Amino acid sequence: MTADVAQIGTQLSQPASAWMQSYDPLHHWWLSAGLAALPIVILLGTIALLKIKAHIAALLALGSALLIALALFHMPAGLALLSTGYGIAYGLFPVCWIVIPILFLYQLTVRAERFDLLRNSLVNVTADSRLQLLIIAFAFGAFFEGASGFGTPVAVCGAILVGLGFKPVRAAGLALLANTAPVAFGSLGIPIVALHGVTGFDMLLLSKIIGRLLTPFCFIIPFWLIWASSGFEQMLEVWPAALLAGATFGITQLLISNLHGPWLVDIGAALITIIVLIGFLKFWSPKVIRNADGVPITVRNIRTKATAGQLFYAWGPWLLLTVFIILWGSPAFARIAELVTVKVPVPGLQSHVLRTPPIVSTPVFEPAIFIFNWISAAGTGIFVAAVTAGFLMKLSPRAIAGTFFHTIGQARFTILTISAMMALGFLARYCGLDATLGLAFARTGVLYPFFGTFVGWVGTASTGSDTSSNVLFGSLQKMTAQQIHVSPLLMCSANSSGGVMAKMVSPQSIVIASTATQSYGSESSILKFVFFHSIALAALMGLAVTLAAYAYPFTRIVAH
Repeated sequence: MTADVAQIGTQLSQPASAWMQSYDPLHHWWLSAGLAALPIVILLGTIALLKIKAHIAALLALGSALLIALALFHMPAGLALLSTGYGIAYGLFPVCWIVIPILFLYQLTVRAERFDLLRNSLVNVTADSRLQLLIIAFAFGAFFEGASGFGTPVAVCGAILVGLGFKPVRAAGLALLANTAPVAFGSLGIPIVALHGVTGFDMLLLSKIIGRLLTPFCFIIPFWLIWASSGFEQMLEVWPAALLAGATFGITQLLISNLHGPWLVDIGAALITIIVLIGFLKFWSPKVIRNADGVPITVRNIRTKATAGQLFYAWGPWLLLTVFIILWGSPAFARIAELVTVKVPVPGLQSHVLRTPPIVSTPVFEPAIFIFNWISAAGTGIFVAAVTAGFLMKLSPRAIAGTFFHTIGQARFTILTISAMMALGFLARYCGLDATLGLAFARTGVLYPFFGTFVGWVGTASTGSDTSSNVLFGSLQKMTAQQIHVSPLLMCSANSSGGVMAKMVSPQSIVIASTATQSYGSESSILKFVFFHSIALAALMGLAVTLAAYAYPFTRIVAH
Protein backbone atom coordinates (compact mmCIF):
# COMPACT_ATOMS: atom_id res chain seq x y z
CA MET A 1 0.00 0.00 0.00
CA THR A 2 2.79 2.44 0.89
CA ALA A 3 4.52 1.76 -2.41
CA ASP A 4 1.29 2.34 -4.33
CA VAL A 5 0.72 5.66 -2.59
CA ALA A 6 4.29 6.71 -3.22
CA GLN A 7 3.96 5.85 -6.90
CA ILE A 8 0.73 7.81 -7.27
CA GLY A 9 2.18 10.72 -5.32
CA THR A 10 5.13 10.81 -7.70
CA GLN A 11 2.86 10.63 -10.74
CA LEU A 12 0.82 13.57 -9.48
CA SER A 13 3.83 15.53 -8.24
CA GLN A 14 2.40 15.49 -4.74
CA PRO A 15 3.66 14.27 -1.34
CA ALA A 16 4.40 10.55 -1.26
CA SER A 17 3.13 10.44 2.35
CA ALA A 18 -0.49 10.77 1.18
CA TRP A 19 -3.14 8.52 2.69
CA MET A 20 -5.35 6.52 0.32
CA GLN A 21 -9.03 6.20 1.18
CA SER A 22 -10.59 2.75 1.46
CA TYR A 23 -14.32 2.31 0.98
CA ASP A 24 -14.78 -1.25 2.26
CA PRO A 25 -12.37 -1.66 5.18
CA LEU A 26 -14.34 -4.58 6.67
CA HIS A 27 -14.51 -6.43 3.32
CA HIS A 28 -18.30 -6.65 3.56
CA TRP A 29 -19.83 -3.63 1.85
CA TRP A 30 -23.05 -3.74 3.87
CA LEU A 31 -21.13 -3.81 7.16
CA SER A 32 -18.78 -1.01 6.09
CA ALA A 33 -21.77 1.07 4.92
CA GLY A 34 -23.64 0.44 8.17
CA LEU A 35 -20.72 1.68 10.25
CA ALA A 36 -20.22 4.65 7.93
CA ALA A 37 -23.85 5.60 8.53
CA LEU A 38 -23.60 5.24 12.32
CA PRO A 39 -22.60 8.88 13.07
CA ILE A 40 -25.58 10.17 11.08
CA VAL A 41 -27.88 7.69 12.83
CA ILE A 42 -26.54 8.84 16.20
CA LEU A 43 -26.97 12.50 15.27
CA LEU A 44 -30.54 12.23 14.00
CA GLY A 45 -31.58 9.52 16.45
CA THR A 46 -30.46 11.35 19.57
CA ILE A 47 -32.21 14.51 18.41
CA ALA A 48 -35.45 12.90 17.23
CA LEU A 49 -35.87 9.98 19.64
CA LEU A 50 -33.92 10.89 22.78
CA LYS A 51 -34.65 14.63 22.43
CA ILE A 52 -31.07 15.51 23.29
CA LYS A 53 -30.12 19.10 22.54
CA ALA A 54 -28.50 19.60 19.17
CA HIS A 55 -25.05 20.65 20.38
CA ILE A 56 -24.72 17.55 22.58
CA ALA A 57 -26.01 15.29 19.79
CA ALA A 58 -23.54 16.83 17.35
CA LEU A 59 -20.63 16.25 19.72
CA LEU A 60 -21.69 12.62 20.28
CA ALA A 61 -21.93 12.04 16.53
CA LEU A 62 -18.55 13.68 15.95
CA GLY A 63 -16.96 11.51 18.65
CA SER A 64 -18.36 8.34 17.06
CA ALA A 65 -17.13 9.43 13.62
CA LEU A 66 -13.63 9.97 14.98
CA LEU A 67 -13.60 6.49 16.53
CA ILE A 68 -14.82 4.88 13.31
CA ALA A 69 -12.35 6.84 11.18
CA LEU A 70 -9.39 5.89 13.38
CA ALA A 71 -10.23 2.31 14.36
CA LEU A 72 -12.05 0.95 11.31
CA PHE A 73 -11.08 3.09 8.33
CA HIS A 74 -7.48 3.37 9.61
CA MET A 75 -7.26 7.10 9.00
CA PRO A 76 -4.08 8.60 10.51
CA ALA A 77 -4.87 10.52 13.67
CA GLY A 78 -3.21 13.67 12.38
CA LEU A 79 -5.38 13.73 9.26
CA ALA A 80 -8.51 13.02 11.31
CA LEU A 81 -7.82 15.91 13.67
CA LEU A 82 -6.88 18.26 10.84
CA SER A 83 -10.05 17.51 8.86
CA THR A 84 -12.10 17.98 12.05
CA GLY A 85 -10.44 21.32 12.69
CA TYR A 86 -10.96 22.34 9.07
CA GLY A 87 -14.67 21.60 9.45
CA ILE A 88 -14.88 23.63 12.66
CA ALA A 89 -13.25 26.58 10.90
CA TYR A 90 -15.70 26.29 8.00
CA GLY A 91 -18.59 26.14 10.47
CA LEU A 92 -17.47 29.41 12.03
CA PHE A 93 -16.85 31.01 8.65
CA PRO A 94 -18.83 31.27 6.46
CA VAL A 95 -21.81 29.37 7.97
CA CYS A 96 -22.11 31.02 11.40
CA TRP A 97 -21.13 34.29 9.80
CA ILE A 98 -24.45 34.17 7.93
CA VAL A 99 -26.64 33.15 10.86
CA ILE A 100 -25.35 35.75 13.33
CA PRO A 101 -25.68 38.83 11.06
CA ILE A 102 -29.23 37.81 10.07
CA LEU A 103 -30.21 37.48 13.73
CA PHE A 104 -28.40 40.75 14.41
CA LEU A 105 -30.52 42.56 11.80
CA TYR A 106 -33.70 41.00 13.16
CA GLN A 107 -32.85 42.09 16.72
CA LEU A 108 -32.10 45.61 15.51
CA THR A 109 -35.52 45.87 13.84
CA VAL A 110 -37.15 44.65 17.05
CA ARG A 111 -35.20 47.16 19.12
CA ALA A 112 -36.14 49.99 16.75
CA GLU A 113 -39.78 48.84 16.78
CA ARG A 114 -39.75 48.22 13.03
CA PHE A 115 -40.67 44.53 13.08
CA ASP A 116 -44.25 45.16 14.18
CA LEU A 117 -44.57 47.59 11.28
CA LEU A 118 -43.29 44.92 8.91
CA ARG A 119 -45.86 42.47 10.21
CA ASN A 120 -48.65 45.00 9.82
CA SER A 121 -47.56 45.82 6.26
CA LEU A 122 -47.82 42.16 5.33
CA VAL A 123 -51.30 42.06 6.86
CA ASN A 124 -52.17 44.95 4.53
CA VAL A 125 -51.25 42.74 1.56
CA THR A 126 -53.18 39.81 2.98
CA ALA A 127 -54.38 39.01 6.46
CA ASP A 128 -54.56 35.31 5.65
CA SER A 129 -51.64 33.39 7.15
CA ARG A 130 -51.64 30.80 4.34
CA LEU A 131 -51.10 33.49 1.73
CA GLN A 132 -48.47 35.16 3.90
CA LEU A 133 -46.75 31.79 3.93
CA LEU A 134 -46.67 31.76 0.13
CA ILE A 135 -45.24 35.26 -0.09
CA ILE A 136 -42.67 34.96 2.70
CA ALA A 137 -41.57 31.33 2.98
CA PHE A 138 -42.00 30.27 -0.65
CA ALA A 139 -41.29 33.34 -2.80
CA PHE A 140 -39.26 35.63 -0.52
CA GLY A 141 -37.27 32.64 0.75
CA ALA A 142 -36.46 31.59 -2.81
CA PHE A 143 -35.07 35.06 -3.49
CA PHE A 144 -32.68 34.83 -0.54
CA GLU A 145 -31.71 31.28 -1.54
CA GLY A 146 -30.79 32.52 -4.99
CA ALA A 147 -28.93 35.55 -3.72
CA SER A 148 -26.88 34.06 -0.90
CA GLY A 149 -27.95 30.49 -0.05
CA PHE A 150 -26.57 28.67 2.99
CA GLY A 151 -29.01 29.29 5.86
CA THR A 152 -30.09 32.80 4.86
CA PRO A 153 -33.65 32.06 3.62
CA VAL A 154 -34.48 29.84 6.59
CA ALA A 155 -33.14 32.38 9.08
CA VAL A 156 -34.89 35.38 7.52
CA CYS A 157 -38.23 33.71 6.78
CA GLY A 158 -38.37 31.84 10.09
CA ALA A 159 -37.93 35.09 12.01
CA ILE A 160 -40.59 36.88 9.95
CA LEU A 161 -43.10 34.04 10.30
CA VAL A 162 -42.76 34.12 14.08
CA GLY A 163 -43.43 37.85 13.94
CA LEU A 164 -46.60 37.11 11.96
CA GLY A 165 -47.94 34.89 14.71
CA PHE A 166 -46.74 31.41 13.72
CA LYS A 167 -45.62 29.20 16.61
CA PRO A 168 -41.80 29.04 16.66
CA VAL A 169 -41.40 25.30 15.94
CA ARG A 170 -44.03 25.46 13.22
CA ALA A 171 -42.44 28.55 11.70
CA ALA A 172 -39.06 26.79 11.64
CA GLY A 173 -40.50 23.67 10.02
CA LEU A 174 -42.44 25.59 7.37
CA ALA A 175 -39.44 27.76 6.50
CA LEU A 176 -37.39 24.58 6.03
CA LEU A 177 -40.08 22.87 3.96
CA ALA A 178 -40.44 25.87 1.65
CA ASN A 179 -36.70 25.96 1.02
CA THR A 180 -36.59 22.99 -1.39
CA ALA A 181 -37.00 23.61 -5.12
CA PRO A 182 -34.81 26.78 -5.13
CA VAL A 183 -31.82 25.04 -3.49
CA ALA A 184 -30.36 23.54 -6.69
CA PHE A 185 -29.96 27.06 -8.11
CA GLY A 186 -28.98 28.70 -4.82
CA SER A 187 -26.15 31.16 -4.31
CA LEU A 188 -26.28 32.29 -7.95
CA GLY A 189 -26.17 28.71 -9.21
CA ILE A 190 -23.14 27.55 -7.24
CA PRO A 191 -24.37 23.91 -6.79
CA ILE A 192 -24.57 23.48 -10.58
CA VAL A 193 -21.28 25.28 -11.14
CA ALA A 194 -19.69 22.80 -8.70
CA LEU A 195 -21.38 19.84 -10.42
CA HIS A 196 -20.01 21.03 -13.75
CA GLY A 197 -16.55 21.24 -12.20
CA VAL A 198 -16.43 17.63 -10.96
CA THR A 199 -18.21 15.99 -13.91
CA GLY A 200 -17.10 18.04 -16.90
CA PHE A 201 -20.66 18.21 -18.24
CA ASP A 202 -21.78 21.40 -19.96
CA MET A 203 -23.22 23.78 -17.36
CA LEU A 204 -26.20 24.80 -19.48
CA LEU A 205 -27.12 21.14 -20.08
CA LEU A 206 -27.05 20.46 -16.34
CA SER A 207 -29.12 23.59 -15.75
CA LYS A 208 -31.69 22.47 -18.33
CA ILE A 209 -32.20 18.97 -16.94
CA ILE A 210 -32.27 20.05 -13.29
CA GLY A 211 -34.76 22.78 -14.19
CA ARG A 212 -36.97 20.23 -15.98
CA LEU A 213 -36.83 17.77 -13.09
CA LEU A 214 -37.71 20.44 -10.52
CA THR A 215 -40.49 22.23 -12.43
CA PRO A 216 -43.29 19.83 -11.35
CA PHE A 217 -42.14 20.24 -7.74
CA CYS A 218 -42.41 24.02 -8.05
CA PHE A 219 -46.12 23.46 -8.77
CA ILE A 220 -46.45 20.98 -5.89
CA ILE A 221 -44.57 22.75 -3.07
CA PRO A 222 -47.04 25.64 -2.47
CA PHE A 223 -49.91 23.15 -2.04
CA TRP A 224 -47.72 20.85 0.07
CA LEU A 225 -46.59 23.77 2.23
CA ILE A 226 -50.11 24.96 3.02
CA TRP A 227 -51.35 21.40 3.53
CA ALA A 228 -48.56 20.81 6.06
CA SER A 229 -49.40 24.08 7.78
CA SER A 230 -53.20 24.12 7.79
CA GLY A 231 -54.58 20.80 6.58
CA PHE A 232 -56.15 19.67 3.31
CA GLU A 233 -59.49 21.46 3.62
CA GLN A 234 -57.91 24.81 4.46
CA MET A 235 -55.48 24.30 1.57
CA LEU A 236 -58.40 23.98 -0.84
CA GLU A 237 -59.71 27.37 0.33
CA VAL A 238 -56.65 29.10 -1.17
CA TRP A 239 -55.91 26.81 -4.12
CA PRO A 240 -56.00 29.59 -6.77
CA ALA A 241 -53.18 31.47 -5.04
CA ALA A 242 -51.17 28.28 -4.48
CA LEU A 243 -51.54 27.31 -8.13
CA LEU A 244 -50.59 30.79 -9.32
CA ALA A 245 -47.50 30.87 -7.08
CA GLY A 246 -46.33 27.42 -8.16
CA ALA A 247 -47.05 27.97 -11.84
CA THR A 248 -45.37 31.38 -11.93
CA PHE A 249 -42.27 30.17 -10.12
CA GLY A 250 -42.07 26.86 -11.99
CA ILE A 251 -42.51 28.25 -15.49
CA THR A 252 -40.09 31.12 -14.85
CA GLN A 253 -37.54 28.73 -13.35
CA LEU A 254 -37.88 26.42 -16.36
CA LEU A 255 -37.44 29.22 -18.87
CA ILE A 256 -34.43 30.85 -17.20
CA SER A 257 -32.68 27.52 -16.48
CA ASN A 258 -33.14 26.34 -20.07
CA LEU A 259 -32.50 29.58 -21.94
CA HIS A 260 -29.96 31.39 -19.78
CA GLY A 261 -28.29 29.10 -17.25
CA PRO A 262 -28.23 28.54 -13.49
CA TRP A 263 -27.11 31.92 -12.22
CA LEU A 264 -30.29 34.02 -12.02
CA VAL A 265 -32.93 31.27 -11.87
CA ASP A 266 -34.03 31.73 -8.25
CA ILE A 267 -33.76 35.50 -8.15
CA GLY A 268 -35.73 35.96 -11.37
CA ALA A 269 -38.39 33.38 -10.52
CA ALA A 270 -38.83 34.69 -6.98
CA LEU A 271 -39.18 38.36 -7.95
CA ILE A 272 -41.73 37.61 -10.65
CA THR A 273 -43.68 35.35 -8.29
CA ILE A 274 -43.78 38.03 -5.57
CA ILE A 275 -45.02 40.68 -8.02
CA VAL A 276 -47.66 38.39 -9.54
CA LEU A 277 -48.90 37.21 -6.12
CA ILE A 278 -49.22 40.70 -4.67
CA GLY A 279 -51.03 41.89 -7.79
CA PHE A 280 -53.39 38.90 -7.68
CA LEU A 281 -54.20 39.45 -4.01
CA LYS A 282 -55.36 42.99 -4.74
CA PHE A 283 -58.31 41.46 -6.59
CA TRP A 284 -58.82 38.10 -4.89
CA SER A 285 -59.04 36.78 -1.36
CA PRO A 286 -60.33 33.52 0.10
CA LYS A 287 -63.88 33.40 1.43
CA VAL A 288 -62.54 32.64 4.90
CA ILE A 289 -59.53 34.59 6.21
CA ARG A 290 -57.53 32.65 8.78
CA ASN A 291 -54.75 33.58 11.19
CA ALA A 292 -51.65 31.50 11.90
CA ASP A 293 -53.64 29.21 14.19
CA GLY A 294 -56.19 28.50 11.46
CA VAL A 295 -58.89 30.53 13.24
CA PRO A 296 -61.22 32.62 11.04
CA ILE A 297 -60.73 36.37 11.49
CA THR A 298 -62.50 39.51 10.34
CA VAL A 299 -60.36 41.53 7.96
CA ARG A 300 -61.88 44.93 8.59
CA ASN A 301 -60.96 44.75 12.29
CA ILE A 302 -57.25 44.47 11.64
CA ARG A 303 -56.64 45.83 8.16
CA THR A 304 -55.58 49.45 7.77
CA LYS A 305 -54.30 51.25 4.72
CA ALA A 306 -50.61 52.09 4.89
CA THR A 307 -48.99 55.02 3.11
CA ALA A 308 -45.97 54.58 0.86
CA GLY A 309 -43.83 56.19 3.54
CA GLN A 310 -45.01 53.75 6.19
CA LEU A 311 -44.35 50.79 3.88
CA PHE A 312 -40.83 52.01 3.17
CA TYR A 313 -40.28 52.62 6.88
CA ALA A 314 -41.36 49.06 7.68
CA TRP A 315 -39.51 47.33 4.86
CA GLY A 316 -36.47 49.63 4.77
CA PRO A 317 -34.06 47.33 6.68
CA TRP A 318 -35.06 44.28 4.60
CA LEU A 319 -34.92 46.18 1.32
CA LEU A 320 -31.48 47.37 2.32
CA LEU A 321 -30.52 43.76 3.04
CA THR A 322 -31.77 42.77 -0.41
CA VAL A 323 -29.69 45.48 -2.10
CA PHE A 324 -26.56 44.48 -0.20
CA ILE A 325 -27.03 40.77 -0.95
CA ILE A 326 -27.46 41.48 -4.67
CA LEU A 327 -24.37 43.69 -4.60
CA TRP A 328 -22.33 41.14 -2.67
CA GLY A 329 -23.38 38.36 -5.03
CA SER A 330 -22.56 40.22 -8.23
CA PRO A 331 -19.61 38.92 -10.31
CA ALA A 332 -18.07 42.41 -10.50
CA PHE A 333 -17.96 42.75 -6.71
CA ALA A 334 -16.62 39.20 -6.38
CA ARG A 335 -13.74 40.01 -8.75
CA ILE A 336 -12.79 43.06 -6.71
CA ALA A 337 -13.09 41.21 -3.40
CA GLU A 338 -10.95 38.37 -4.79
CA LEU A 339 -7.95 40.72 -4.56
CA VAL A 340 -8.11 40.62 -0.75
CA THR A 341 -9.38 37.05 -0.36
CA VAL A 342 -7.05 34.91 1.73
CA LYS A 343 -6.58 31.29 0.64
CA VAL A 344 -4.75 29.15 3.16
CA PRO A 345 -3.84 25.52 2.32
CA VAL A 346 -4.38 23.44 5.45
CA PRO A 347 -0.87 22.20 6.35
CA GLY A 348 -0.70 18.43 6.52
CA LEU A 349 -4.14 17.98 4.94
CA GLN A 350 -3.91 19.70 1.56
CA SER A 351 -2.89 17.07 -1.02
CA HIS A 352 -2.51 14.38 1.66
CA VAL A 353 -5.78 12.46 1.13
CA LEU A 354 -6.38 10.46 -2.05
CA ARG A 355 -9.84 9.69 -3.36
CA THR A 356 -9.65 6.49 -5.38
CA PRO A 357 -11.78 4.54 -7.90
CA PRO A 358 -14.66 3.84 -8.16
CA ILE A 359 -15.52 7.19 -6.58
CA VAL A 360 -13.32 8.88 -9.16
CA SER A 361 -12.01 7.58 -12.49
CA THR A 362 -8.37 8.09 -11.48
CA PRO A 363 -6.86 8.79 -8.05
CA VAL A 364 -7.17 12.47 -7.14
CA PHE A 365 -6.01 14.45 -4.14
CA GLU A 366 -8.75 15.94 -2.02
CA PRO A 367 -8.13 19.70 -1.74
CA ALA A 368 -8.03 21.37 1.66
CA ILE A 369 -7.84 25.13 1.20
CA PHE A 370 -9.54 27.44 3.68
CA ILE A 371 -10.91 30.42 1.76
CA PHE A 372 -11.27 33.48 3.95
CA ASN A 373 -13.23 35.76 1.62
CA TRP A 374 -13.87 38.21 4.42
CA ILE A 375 -15.22 40.93 2.14
CA SER A 376 -17.22 38.97 -0.44
CA ALA A 377 -18.78 36.53 2.06
CA ALA A 378 -22.58 36.79 2.19
CA GLY A 379 -22.37 37.23 5.96
CA THR A 380 -20.26 40.36 5.56
CA GLY A 381 -22.83 41.88 3.23
CA ILE A 382 -25.59 41.05 5.71
CA PHE A 383 -23.56 42.51 8.60
CA VAL A 384 -22.87 45.75 6.72
CA ALA A 385 -26.55 45.96 5.81
CA ALA A 386 -27.51 45.43 9.46
CA VAL A 387 -25.15 48.13 10.76
CA THR A 388 -26.28 50.56 8.05
CA ALA A 389 -29.92 49.80 8.85
CA GLY A 390 -29.21 50.37 12.54
CA PHE A 391 -27.96 53.88 11.87
CA LEU A 392 -30.84 54.61 9.48
CA MET A 393 -33.24 53.49 12.22
CA LYS A 394 -31.53 56.12 14.42
CA LEU A 395 -30.02 53.66 16.88
CA SER A 396 -26.88 54.80 18.67
CA PRO A 397 -23.51 53.09 18.03
CA ARG A 398 -23.65 51.78 21.60
CA ALA A 399 -27.11 50.28 21.04
CA ILE A 400 -25.97 48.66 17.77
CA ALA A 401 -22.85 47.19 19.36
CA GLY A 402 -24.79 46.00 22.41
CA THR A 403 -27.35 44.29 20.17
CA PHE A 404 -24.59 42.54 18.24
CA PHE A 405 -22.90 41.09 21.32
CA HIS A 406 -26.29 40.15 22.77
CA THR A 407 -26.99 38.25 19.53
CA ILE A 408 -23.70 36.36 19.80
CA GLY A 409 -24.56 35.41 23.38
CA GLN A 410 -27.96 34.13 22.30
CA ALA A 411 -26.41 32.08 19.50
CA ARG A 412 -23.55 30.50 21.50
CA PHE A 413 -25.00 26.99 21.43
CA THR A 414 -25.87 27.38 17.76
CA ILE A 415 -22.26 28.27 17.03
CA LEU A 416 -21.08 25.18 18.89
CA THR A 417 -23.62 22.96 17.12
CA ILE A 418 -22.88 24.17 13.61
CA SER A 419 -19.13 23.91 14.19
CA ALA A 420 -19.45 20.32 15.43
CA MET A 421 -21.74 19.35 12.56
CA MET A 422 -19.44 20.82 9.94
CA ALA A 423 -16.54 19.02 11.60
CA LEU A 424 -18.51 15.78 11.23
CA GLY A 425 -19.23 16.49 7.56
CA PHE A 426 -15.61 17.29 6.75
CA LEU A 427 -14.32 14.26 8.64
CA ALA A 428 -16.75 12.05 6.70
CA ARG A 429 -15.50 13.57 3.45
CA TYR A 430 -11.78 13.16 4.12
CA CYS A 431 -12.14 9.75 5.74
CA GLY A 432 -14.37 8.38 2.96
CA LEU A 433 -17.45 7.65 5.07
CA ASP A 434 -19.62 9.56 2.59
CA ALA A 435 -18.24 7.65 -0.39
CA THR A 436 -18.83 4.32 1.36
CA LEU A 437 -22.52 5.22 1.73
CA GLY A 438 -22.72 6.35 -1.88
CA LEU A 439 -21.24 3.10 -3.15
CA ALA A 440 -23.79 1.12 -1.16
CA PHE A 441 -26.59 2.87 -3.06
CA ALA A 442 -24.76 2.25 -6.34
CA ARG A 443 -25.28 -1.51 -5.92
CA THR A 444 -28.99 -1.27 -6.69
CA GLY A 445 -28.57 -1.99 -10.42
CA VAL A 446 -31.62 -1.30 -12.57
CA LEU A 447 -33.22 0.52 -9.64
CA TYR A 448 -30.27 2.88 -9.43
CA PRO A 449 -32.10 5.90 -10.96
CA PHE A 450 -34.44 5.78 -7.94
CA PHE A 451 -31.85 5.04 -5.27
CA GLY A 452 -29.17 7.16 -6.93
CA THR A 453 -31.43 10.13 -6.27
CA PHE A 454 -31.11 9.27 -2.58
CA VAL A 455 -27.31 9.43 -2.90
CA GLY A 456 -27.76 13.18 -3.38
CA TRP A 457 -30.23 13.19 -0.48
CA VAL A 458 -27.64 11.54 1.81
CA GLY A 459 -24.97 14.02 0.69
CA THR A 460 -27.07 17.08 1.49
CA ALA A 461 -28.49 15.62 4.70
CA SER A 462 -25.00 14.93 6.04
CA THR A 463 -23.23 18.09 4.84
CA GLY A 464 -26.08 20.60 4.83
CA SER A 465 -25.15 21.70 1.32
CA ASP A 466 -26.35 20.68 -2.15
CA THR A 467 -23.05 22.06 -3.44
CA SER A 468 -21.06 19.75 -1.17
CA SER A 469 -23.26 16.80 -2.16
CA ASN A 470 -22.56 17.49 -5.84
CA VAL A 471 -18.83 17.73 -5.21
CA LEU A 472 -18.82 14.52 -3.18
CA PHE A 473 -20.96 12.34 -5.42
CA GLY A 474 -21.01 13.94 -8.88
CA SER A 475 -18.20 11.75 -10.19
CA LEU A 476 -19.67 8.61 -8.60
CA GLN A 477 -23.03 9.29 -10.28
CA LYS A 478 -21.38 9.72 -13.65
CA MET A 479 -19.35 6.50 -13.49
CA THR A 480 -22.16 4.36 -12.05
CA ALA A 481 -24.61 5.56 -14.72
CA GLN A 482 -22.12 4.64 -17.45
CA GLN A 483 -21.80 1.13 -16.02
CA ILE A 484 -25.57 0.48 -15.97
CA HIS A 485 -26.20 2.26 -19.31
CA VAL A 486 -28.30 5.10 -17.94
CA SER A 487 -27.75 8.72 -18.96
CA PRO A 488 -24.83 10.03 -16.83
CA LEU A 489 -26.14 13.56 -17.39
CA LEU A 490 -29.48 12.54 -15.89
CA MET A 491 -27.94 10.90 -12.82
CA CYS A 492 -25.63 13.83 -12.11
CA SER A 493 -28.68 16.10 -12.35
CA ALA A 494 -30.59 13.69 -10.09
CA ASN A 495 -27.88 14.05 -7.47
CA SER A 496 -28.57 17.77 -7.18
CA SER A 497 -32.34 17.44 -7.56
CA GLY A 498 -32.55 14.72 -4.92
CA GLY A 499 -30.23 16.65 -2.65
CA VAL A 500 -32.56 19.63 -2.42
CA MET A 501 -35.16 17.48 -0.67
CA ALA A 502 -32.70 16.81 2.16
CA LYS A 503 -31.97 20.44 2.92
CA MET A 504 -34.88 20.54 5.38
CA VAL A 505 -33.55 17.60 7.46
CA SER A 506 -29.93 18.72 7.45
CA PRO A 507 -29.03 19.21 11.12
CA GLN A 508 -27.25 22.47 10.28
CA SER A 509 -30.39 23.86 8.66
CA ILE A 510 -32.55 22.71 11.56
CA VAL A 511 -30.30 24.47 14.07
CA ILE A 512 -30.32 27.66 12.01
CA ALA A 513 -34.11 27.50 11.89
CA SER A 514 -34.46 26.85 15.61
CA THR A 515 -32.13 29.73 16.42
CA ALA A 516 -33.86 32.17 14.07
CA THR A 517 -37.25 31.34 15.57
CA GLN A 518 -35.89 31.49 19.12
CA SER A 519 -36.76 27.85 19.72
CA TYR A 520 -33.27 26.40 20.24
CA GLY A 521 -33.61 23.08 22.03
CA SER A 522 -36.69 22.12 19.99
CA GLU A 523 -34.71 20.50 17.17
CA SER A 524 -36.39 17.15 17.87
CA SER A 525 -39.83 18.59 17.20
CA ILE A 526 -38.64 20.40 14.08
CA LEU A 527 -36.99 17.25 12.70
CA LYS A 528 -40.15 15.22 13.30
CA PHE A 529 -42.16 17.91 11.52
CA VAL A 530 -40.06 17.85 8.33
CA PHE A 531 -38.71 14.29 8.13
CA PHE A 532 -41.69 12.66 6.44
CA HIS A 533 -41.96 15.52 3.94
CA SER A 534 -38.29 15.17 3.05
CA ILE A 535 -38.48 11.41 2.45
CA ALA A 536 -41.76 11.65 0.52
CA LEU A 537 -40.49 14.42 -1.77
CA ALA A 538 -37.19 12.59 -2.35
CA ALA A 539 -39.11 9.42 -3.26
CA LEU A 540 -41.23 11.38 -5.74
CA MET A 541 -38.07 12.83 -7.25
CA GLY A 542 -36.60 9.31 -7.44
CA LEU A 543 -39.72 8.19 -9.31
CA ALA A 544 -39.42 11.14 -11.69
CA VAL A 545 -35.77 10.29 -12.39
CA THR A 546 -36.67 6.61 -12.98
CA LEU A 547 -39.32 7.62 -15.51
CA ALA A 548 -36.82 9.94 -17.19
CA ALA A 549 -34.33 7.07 -17.40
CA TYR A 550 -36.60 4.39 -18.84
CA ALA A 551 -40.07 5.55 -19.89
CA TYR A 552 -40.93 7.49 -23.04
CA PRO A 553 -41.88 10.38 -23.32
CA PHE A 554 -40.25 11.21 -19.98
CA THR A 555 -36.87 10.26 -21.43
CA ARG A 556 -37.06 13.47 -23.44
CA ILE A 557 -36.17 15.30 -20.22
CA VAL A 558 -32.52 14.56 -21.02
CA ALA A 559 -32.84 15.65 -24.66
CA HIS A 560 -30.36 18.40 -25.42
